[in-house]
Amino acid sequence: MLHSTIRVLTFGVGALLFLAGLAVLGVGGATVAGIETIVIASVMMVAAVLQRSGYRSEVAERSNEPPGPGGGESGPLDPRFAPTTEAFVDPTSHLLMRVHEDPKTGERRYRAES
Repeated sequence: MLHSTIRVLTFGVGALLFLAGLAVLGVGGATVAGIETIVIASVMMVAAVLQRSGYRSEVAERSNEPPGPGGGESGPLDPRFAPTTEAFVDPTSHLLMRVHEDPKTGERRYRAES
């Protein structure tokens, strides 16, 4: 929930900055400052839209499923995903994360090992 709140706030601040940049350009004089403000605001809004949480898939992000342990997938995994030999320790949660991969598409999912 916190991640989505931060995204909305970042997008809102970016939109306000974008409008401020347009206002500066409309008044005239500080053209470079107006353009810089618009560029920074645009980057903020794009980052807010594209940002994902942890090791979650785009499908999980779009459905607003809660993250699983270690920031990975929650709930049952689709049977097409097979566990691989690739594993790593998440630096934030210190949990061992196992990589699961769909052999046909190469799509990956991350799950905490229990």
